[in-house]
Amino acid sequence: MRKQPAITAIAILAACLYGVHSPVAQAQTYKADDIVKHFNPAPPPVSATRGLCIGTEADCNKAGHAVKPAATAAFDLVVRFKYNSDVLEPDARVNLDEFAKALKTPQLGASRFVVEGHTDATGTPSYNLDLSERRAQAVVRYLRERGVDTAKLEARGYGQTKPVVADPFAGENRRVETRLRTE
Repeated sequence: MRKQPAITAIAILAACLYGVHSPVAQAQTYKADDIVKHFNPAPPPVSATRGLCIGTEADCNKAGHAVKPAATAAFDLVVRFKYNSDVLEPDARVNLDEFAKALKTPQLGASRFVVEGHTDATGTPSYNLDLSERRAQAVVRYLRERGVDTAKLEARGYGQTKPVVADPFAGENRRVETRLRTE
């Protein structure tokens, strides 16, 4: 009967070491290179054509025309906030430090970005709009403190209007995203 508790202890230790069955999800972090690659994908190969192919994606691929899906302009920096807060958390600061490095690279030096603040659906729409604007401004302020030219950044608040998960009250909706400004 002594073997089972020892096996259980080993299983628990392995779960702790490898994150199996961990109830607390770790925040995703990025490196500046990840962000640069996202917003500034590699140029097409020199042999790539610039012709127009009319037909299905499969037909065009057979004809030698590479059909590439449009690049997404959004990049969620995993800048999350506690309930009713516009204070940056430590894991958010780590990601923003990397974003600041990326914005100072030659590849992104001329790019302009929209910093979008969001909330969950708790509270009134007008309060959430104000809170989302404060969150976006908190990110812009932090980036300015890291030497980023804020003329490249536009803070916008969207309140609770753009949830990322089905439950409008979920904490995942309390976030800031950045988008490459195309207008």
